Amino acid sequence: MVRPDGGDRIALRGLRAYGHHGVYDAERERGQEFVVDVVLDLDLAPAAASDDVADTVHYGELADRLVAIVAGEPVRLIETLAQRLADACLADPRVRAVEVTVHKPAAPIPHAFADVSVTLRRSAPASGRPDPTARSSTGFPNQEDGR
Repeated sequence: MVRPDGGDRIALRGLRAYGHHGVYDAERERGQEFVVDVVLDLDLAPAAASDDVADTVHYGELADRLVAIVAGEPVRLIETLAQRLADACLADPRVRAVEVTVHKPAAPIPHAFADVSVTLRRSAPASGRPDPTARSSTGFPNQEDGR
């Protein structure tokens, strides 16, 4: 049974990974640490009833996939990186929506600052599954068609 407010969530916050993303060549050459927060919206009732990790999103495996994306192919904008991370989360058909925040603590800003981040929220298509005709930007196989 889905909660009426759709309030079931899994949150993974403060995931740290080293990547080579940025607009400037120096950022892409040297790289830097990025911090990722994700909140998945999904129905946790099946996992709660079965007490079986197979009935939920395994957050350790999710962390591995997200770190691989951050450490993988460089992009210029953290907006693009956040979209790739959201795509990876939505590849699991149980995930209805995701909120992704990418923090760039070493952003090249010549002033003192506490944080720079981009947050986006994405939902699965109405069918509840990613569009099988869309090519994944994550570098991981699309669960629908094996790409």
